[in-house]
Amino acid sequence: MQEDKIRAALVELLYRNSYGVVVANILISLAAAYVLRSTVSASWLIGWLSAVYLLTATRVLAARRFFSRDREPGSVLRWAWLAAAFSCVSGLLWGMLGWVGFLPQEPVLFSFTVIVLTGLICGTVPSLSAFPPALVGSIIATVLPITVRSITNGGDISGAYLSLLAGLVTINFYYCRTTYRMLRESIRLRLENVELVGHLEEERDRAQAADRAKTRFLAAASHDLRQPIHALSLLIATLAALGHRGAVQSGDARDLAGKAKSIVGNLSALLNGLLDISRLDAGVVTVARETVNLSQLFDHLSNEFASVAKDRGLDWRVVESSLKVDSDPMMLKRVLGNLLSNAFRYTGSGGVLLGCRRRGAAVEIQIWDTGAGIPADQQAMVFEEFVQLQNPARDRTLGLGLGLAIVRRTALLLQHPLKLVSVTGRGSMFSVMVPQASAVATPLPDNKASPAGIAVSIMVVEDEGDVLDTMVQLLTLQGHRVYGGRSAAEVQQIHAAAMVAGDAPVDLIIADYRLGDGATGLDAIEALCAHLGRAVPAVIVTGDTSPSRIREATAGGHRILHKPVTGEELHEAIVAACVGGKESIDSGR
Repeated sequence: MQEDKIRAALVELLYRNSYGVVVANILISLAAAYVLRSTVSASWLIGWLSAVYLLTATRVLAARRFFSRDREPGSVLRWAWLAAAFSCVSGLLWGMLGWVGFLPQEPVLFSFTVIVLTGLICGTVPSLSAFPPALVGSIIATVLPITVRSITNGGDISGAYLSLLAGLVTINFYYCRTTYRMLRESIRLRLENVELVGHLEEERDRAQAADRAKTRFLAAASHDLRQPIHALSLLIATLAALGHRGAVQSGDARDLAGKAKSIVGNLSALLNGLLDISRLDAGVVTVARETVNLSQLFDHLSNEFASVAKDRGLDWRVVESSLKVDSDPMMLKRVLGNLLSNAFRYTGSGGVLLGCRRRGAAVEIQIWDTGAGIPADQQAMVFEEFVQLQNPARDRTLGLGLGLAIVRRTALLLQHPLKLVSVTGRGSMFSVMVPQASAVATPLPDNKASPAGIAVSIMVVEDEGDVLDTMVQLLTLQGHRVYGGRSAAEVQQIHAAAMVAGDAPVDLIIADYRLGDGATGLDAIEALCAHLGRAVPAVIVTGDTSPSRIREATAGGHRILHKPVTGEELHEAIVAACVGGKESIDSGR
C-alpha cells in the first residue's frame, strides 16, 4: 500500500517537473534556431521548431489531464511510461539538433551545440530522476545522433568528443540513481509524517471525545448516586423522628425497611453497572468460549422474561432454533438479557420477539420490539453511558442508562458485531452476530441454592470502624466465630489472645482492599497467612471501580466482592470459599 503511494507521488513529481522542461524547450529551441540559421536551412529549422512546439503542447495537455483526473492505482505506471515516451521523443529531437550542429570546421557553432546538449543532458537529472526509464531514454535519444556523427566523421576531435559524451552519460546515470533514492526516501518520510499527523489528530479527537464523555458520565453518575443517598437520609431522619416519639410500630418499621431496601437496591444496581463497565475496561473479564445451544439459551431467556411480559401486557415470542454458536455462554446470555430488558422497558404496547437467522458462517441473533424507535442521528448515542433518550427525567424505573454501554463493551470483548436498525414510531431491532459452531453444546449451568447453616472461623480486616463493627455483628449473628480488627497486626493480636484462651481455628480471611497506611487487602492476607503458617481461603471486599485498582485486586487470585455487599452475597462468598464451591463469586460473567 505504501509502495503504491510512493510510486504515485514520484509520477506526480515527474509531471510537475515537465512544466519546467516545457519552458526550457521553448527558450532554448529559439536560441538554437537563431544561432544555426546561417548554416542550417530555414525549412529544416522551421520543421524542427514545429515538432518541438507540437511535442511541448502535447506534454502540457497530458500534464493537465494527469492532474485533473482521479487516477486508479493501476494507471499510475501507464502515466509514467507515457512521460518516458515524451522524454525519449524530446531527446531525439534535440539529438537531431546535435546531428546538424556537428560542425568541427565551425568552432563557435560546434561549441554552442556541445554546450546546449550538455546542458540538456544534465538538466534531465532533476527533472526526470523520479522515473529512471524516462531519464535513460531521454539521454540515449539525445546522444545517439551525435555519437553516430562522431564515429562516422573520425578524427581526433571526434574521439575527444566521444570520450566527453561517455563520461557525461555515466555521471548523469550515477546521479540519477542517487537522486531517485533520495526522492523515494523523502517521499516515504513525508507519507509517514502525514500518516503520523493523521493518527495524532485521530488520537486528539478521541481524547477530546473521551473527555466530553467522561464529563457527561460523571455528571450523570453524580446525580444518580445522590438521589438514593438523599432518599436514605430522609428515611433515617423519619426513623429518628419516630424513635423520639417512642417505640416504633412494627408496621412503620417494615414499611421503612422496605423503602430502604428498594433504595439500596437502586443504588446497588447503579454501582454494579459502573463496576461492570470498569471491569470490562480493566481487561480482567476473561472469555471462556464453548459451543452454545441456542435452543437451551432461548428457553432460559423465554422463562426469565415471561413474567415481565405478563406484567407489562406485552406479547412475548421466542422463535425456536436448533443452531449452535461459538461464544461464552454466560456473557452471551447477559448481552441478550440486557437487550431484552431494554426492549421490554421501552415498549409500551405490542410485543418483543427473539429469534435468529443464518448469515453465512455466522448466526445473527435478533431482538425486535414495537417501541417508539430511535432516530437515525441518535442511534450511536444509545450505547454511551447514562444515555436514555426516552427518559429525560431519569426515572429509575426505566433503568440507569448503563445496559447498552455494557452490551457494547461485552460484544466488543466477545468479537460479536452489534447492529441496530430502528424506525421512529415503529420499533427497533438489535442484533448480535455470533460465529456458528458444529460441536456438541455444553449445557448452561443452573443456579443452585447455597447450603445454609454453615459456621466457620473468620478473620476480618476493615479499617473503617463502623463497617467493621457492622460486619462482625452480622457474621456473629450468622453463627460464625470472628476475629476482627482495623489492620492485619490488630487481627493477629486478637487471634493470638484467643489462642492463649483455647483453640482458635481460622477457616477464612475477609479483607477490605484499601486499608490504612497505604496497605492493601492483599498485604493483609499475606501477613495473616504468614502468622497462621499456612494458606487460608480469602475474600477481598472493595469499593473501587478504577480499572487499574480492579486489575490489582484481581491479580491476587482471591474471590472479590464489590461494595455494597448484601448479607446474602457475603454468605454465598463464605460458602463458596469454605465448602469447596468451584465457581468464583467474581467469575467475570
